[in-house]
Amino acid sequence: MQIVELLWPAFVLAIVLVYIHTIFGVEIIRRGVIFTDLAIGQVAAVGMALSVAFLDGAYQTSLTLLFAVSAAIIIAWATKKVKNVEAFIGLLYALGISAIMLVLAKSAEGMELFSKLSAADILFVSADELYRDMAIYLPISLVMFFVYPKTKGVLKELIFFIMLALTVTSSVQSAGVLVVFALLIAPSYAGVMQKRFDPLYFAWIFGSLAIMAALYGSYTFDLPTGYTIIFVSVAASLLFVVYKNVKAN
Repeated sequence: MQIVELLWPAFVLAIVLVYIHTIFGVEIIRRGVIFTDLAIGQVAAVGMALSVAFLDGAYQTSLTLLFAVSAAIIIAWATKKVKNVEAFIGLLYALGISAIMLVLAKSAEGMELFSKLSAADILFVSADELYRDMAIYLPISLVMFFVYPKTKGVLKELIFFIMLALTVTSSVQSAGVLVVFALLIAPSYAGVMQKRFDPLYFAWIFGSLAIMAALYGSYTFDLPTGYTIIFVSVAASLLFVVYKNVKAN
């Protein structure tokens, strides 16, 4: 009973993270701009690194949001104006990760902080942190379901990328850049590879089962939670995709 009281926020947050990220992940795969979320997440993490390295953690959310929205606006512009946009987004990701390493280079805990920015431990997240994230994700999901489909052109692009930036701002702080990437792409990839069910609904169920298995494995075997989530989610997605391709042939 004590374990349930301790871990229930982590399991609920895990499902919520899958829910919000697959909304964007399915669309990202359809658009063919796979590195978009990784680039936005990495640039957003620059804001976190600056806060930790120079401001003792102050203004962390504000700086993360500033960098995330800036990256989102740049990518929204690039998708319409730049040729070979995947190369552009990939370079933006490289710029972000190198900036983080330069910011953290003088910190005694630099590598530890970098590891946390990449994949954080959500296993012992508090109920207050869960409620905070839910309060952010709920209005974002409502915008994506009811406002985004009714818009067109530049406005539609801005809504998509800014909502993604707001999501990443919260989830990078809670889970880390690589976990965010895995949750955006792995369940969504499985979802779009099958034709029997709605890709989004399938991705929700697939991703929820994978992340719950990862959390259970992390707790049971005392493994790093963030990297366990990445490994289980990605491995499950790859195995499913290989299975679907072999079956089709």
